[in-house]
Amino acid sequence: MHCAQQISAPAQFDRNDLQPTPARTSPHQPEGLCIIPRDPDFDLYDNVGRDADQIHAARYNLATRGDLKRWARRDAQPFRDAHRLPDQPWPAPDLTPYLDALAAAQTPAEIEAVTDQFLDAAEPALRTVSDYLVAAARWRRENRGAAKESPSNLLMTAASRALSVLALADEAGLSRLRAAYDPAPAPTTPTGGQPGASAGVLPAPPSPGTAPRR
Repeated sequence: MHCAQQISAPAQFDRNDLQPTPARTSPHQPEGLCIIPRDPDFDLYDNVGRDADQIHAARYNLATRGDLKRWARRDAQPFRDAHRLPDQPWPAPDLTPYLDALAAAQTPAEIEAVTDQFLDAAEPALRTVSDYLVAAARWRRENRGAAKESPSNLLMTAASRALSVLALADEAGLSRLRAAYDPAPAPTTPTGGQPGASAGVLPAPPSPGTAPRR
């Protein structure tokens, strides 16, 4: 096959070739050199004007996150056409009443009153997110015997963390209230005992001959 025919026909870029054949830019290149056009799907790997992720991908011959998402959108387009999903984000709640009350709070009890009310309002949405992630993790029963860091395992972890937001916020609130209402007793300085005893240091136990009888 002549070189001219190879240029006109679409060629597939070999991803194992870290340095694809460059285009002929100099008149001094050999006339017999066949220039294989680069697959346009890999133009993202050009370093000029690209981000660090794309430059890293070019170095190690890997697909970027954008590549993977783009290929998936292309291959899933017939499915998306058949299963129309809402393309708008959920309406965001109005935080103004919570933020105004938070700014006016003066005591731990008042700030926790606002935070508790906010978490109660947010809990249904967080549980909905968690429920969906669990369902995605169980797709085709991939969760059975799933290895650590597998897609199913990561989705189950994400589902758990969606609810851990509530637990962590509740723990923070309890810690604030405990500091205000039930603080830990401060260590006391002993008034007597052995010389050199200091706060927080237990005195030496009595000798066996002086121990009290039960």
